[in-house]
Amino acid sequence: MPNFVAVLISVLAFTLGVVVLNALTRLAMAAGMAPADLAENGFLQYGGALLAAHAIRRLTARRGLTRSKS
Repeated sequence: MPNFVAVLISVLAFTLGVVVLNALTRLAMAAGMAPADLAENGFLQYGGALLAAHAIRRLTARRGLTRSKS
């Protein structure tokens, strides 16, 4: 149960972080302060998603939270 709670809190924090960063990015783009690469489907969006996926895989593998293959 403690592992489940830790993963749940981590996922919640990650999701809220993505929502907040998305809002800040949209505000910066609307104000004309952000580069074009921050637009949807931009290079930075895909790069950030790949880094986040790699970090999640690494953290879950380190804690032994990966799915068992049967």
